Amino acid sequence: MVPSLVVSLFLCFVIWVVARRTRRPKSPLAEVPGPESDHWLKGNFGRIFQDGWYYNLQLAEKYGGVVKVHALLGAEQLYVSDPLALHYVVVKEQHIYTETDMFIMANKLIFGDGLISTLGEQHKKQRKMLNPVFSLANMRDLLPIIQPIADKLSGIFLEQIPDGDSKEINVLPWMSRGALEYICQAALGYSFNVLDPTRTSAYAEAIQKLAPSGLRLIFIRPFVPLFLCTIKSPSLRNQFAERFPLKAFQDMRSVVEALDKGSRRIFREKKTRMLNSGELRASWVEVEGSKRSGVPVQGKEEGERDLGDRMRGRDIMSIMLRANMSSEESERLSDEELLGQMSTIIFAGFETTSTAISRILYILASKPEVQAKLRSEIRKAKQRYANTQAGWEEVGIGYDELMAIPYLDAVVRETLRVYPPTSLLSRTCRQDTTLPLAYPITSSSGVTLTSVAVPAGTSVIMSLLAANHNKQVWGPDADEWRPERWLTESGERVMFSEGDGEEDGEGRVKYPGVYASMMTFLGGGRACIGFKFAEMEIKQVITTFLSRMHFSLPYETDSHGNKKSITWKMNGLQVPVVDPPFGDGVTAQVPLIVRRVKQEDFVA
Repeated sequence: MVPSLVVSLFLCFVIWVVARRTRRPKSPLAEVPGPESDHWLKGNFGRIFQDGWYYNLQLAEKYGGVVKVHALLGAEQLYVSDPLALHYVVVKEQHIYTETDMFIMANKLIFGDGLISTLGEQHKKQRKMLNPVFSLANMRDLLPIIQPIADKLSGIFLEQIPDGDSKEINVLPWMSRGALEYICQAALGYSFNVLDPTRTSAYAEAIQKLAPSGLRLIFIRPFVPLFLCTIKSPSLRNQFAERFPLKAFQDMRSVVEALDKGSRRIFREKKTRMLNSGELRASWVEVEGSKRSGVPVQGKEEGERDLGDRMRGRDIMSIMLRANMSSEESERLSDEELLGQMSTIIFAGFETTSTAISRILYILASKPEVQAKLRSEIRKAKQRYANTQAGWEEVGIGYDELMAIPYLDAVVRETLRVYPPTSLLSRTCRQDTTLPLAYPITSSSGVTLTSVAVPAGTSVIMSLLAANHNKQVWGPDADEWRPERWLTESGERVMFSEGDGEEDGEGRVKYPGVYASMMTFLGGGRACIGFKFAEMEIKQVITTFLSRMHFSLPYETDSHGNKKSITWKMNGLQVPVVDPPFGDGVTAQVPLIVRRVKQEDFVA
C-alpha cells in the first residue's frame, strides 16, 4: 500500500465523519451558552489545548459551570466545571459518562489492556484487584526503600555547586529522571539507572518520549485510533501504520514498540523469578507460553538493574502478581491485562509527578519567605523523628510523619489545586440524560438553567483546571496560590473528604475529588489509583531537597535589563519554557539558581 493511498483512505474517513455531522438536525445544545467557533477545522480546540490557561479559566468565568464549545470538524461538546454536574459525570452516572472511544482505543494501542484502556466489568475487575496494591500499608513499606533515590538526586545537584557559591541548574530533566526512577523501582523493582546520564535504556527513553510524541499528534489523535480500529485485519492495520506518511506518527509508533518489547521482557523475567522462588504456583499460568521449568531469565539491556533482594517483593508488580494468584479464578487478570497495568502505572506516575515537583520548586524559588518557613518546619519534623539536633539534613522520616507535616501538606495541596498537571479530561454520554447544576447558568436566550439536557453521543470535557479555580467554591481568591487555605488558625491541617457537589455543614460546596475535594486526581471509579504514591513521592523529594539546598529564580539579564523568565504553558499537560531572548519559548525547562543551605535560609 503506497503512502498516497494511505493518505487518501484517511482523508476519506475524515470526510465521512464531517458528512455525518453536517447532516445532523438543529443542535440539542443550542440553548447552552458558549463562544463562537474560532476555526472551521479546530473549532475552539486550538485555544483550549494550545497554551490555553487563561482561555480555559475565562470560559468558566464568562459562561458558568457548563459551556458549549466547538470541537474538531464542527462537533459540539460540553465544557463542564460545575461541582454537582461533575459529581454526576464521575460518580452518580459514571456508567453513562464513559471514556471516549478515541481515548480507549488510543490507550489500548499504546498500553494494551490496562486500567485506562478498559470499560465496564473488565475495568471494575482490574480496579478491584489493584486497589489494595496502593494501600497505605504498602506505601509505608515503600517509602524507606526508595528514599535513596531522593538522596542520590540531591547529591547530584550538590556535586554541581561550587563550594560557597551557587549555580543555575535546569531542574526539570532531573526531576523527570528522578520520577522515572521512583516509579520504575516502586512499580517493577527495577532500576534503569536514569540518574546516570551516561547510561541508556531503550525502555526508559521510550517512556520519556511518550508524552511529547502524543502532544505532537493532538489534532489528528481523535481520528487515527478510530480509523485503525475500524480495520479488522491485523496485517492490513499494520501495513497502514507502517506507511502512514507523518513523522510524528512514526515516532509514536517506534515509542510504543519499544515500550511493548521492554514491558514483556521485564514482566517475563519477574514472573519467572517468582515462579522459581516459589512465590507463585507453577500451575497458575504459563509464562509467555512456556512452563516454569527451563524458562530462561533473559539478559537485561544496558543501563538496567534488577533490585532483587533490596525490594524483597514489595514492588507493585510483585504485589499485583501475588494478589492475582490468590484471587478466585474468575477474578484473575490475564497476562495481557497485567502487562497493560505495568505500562499504564509507569506512564501515569512519571510525567505528571515530575512536572508537579518542578512547579513546587519554581514557586518556592519565587517565594523565599515560603521556602524558609517550609524548610524550618521540615527541620523540626526531622529532628523530632530522629530525636537529635545533629545531622538532621540526612534523616529520611517515616510515611506517617512525612504526611503529617502541616505546611508541607498545604504547599503540595495548593500547588496541585492551582496548577493541576493534567487540566482536561473527556467523557462520552452514552444515553440521553440531564446534568443538574449546583450553580445555575444563563442560556443563550437569557433563561436561567438549573440543569442541562445531554443527548446520547455528546462528548463532555471535564475542566479540572476551571473546577479547581471555581470562585464560588474556593472563594474570591481562588486564582491565588495561598497554602494557608489548607490550614486552621492554629496551623493544623484542614481535613477534606470526597464531596458530592452539595453543601457541607459549613455551607461550602465540595467537588467529588478523591484528593482534598479538588479535581486534580478526579473522583469516582476512574479516579487516579496512584495518587497516594504521587503525594508521597512529591513530599519525599521536597523534604530531601529543602533540607540541603536553597532555590531562587534566575537573575541573568539582557542588555535592556530584562530578566530571564519562565512561562508555564498549558498544552494538555503543563509545559514550562524560557521566554526569548534567553530561550526559544518552546523547549521545556525550569532553570533555577541552586546553592547549599545557610543558616539565614530558615525562619528565625
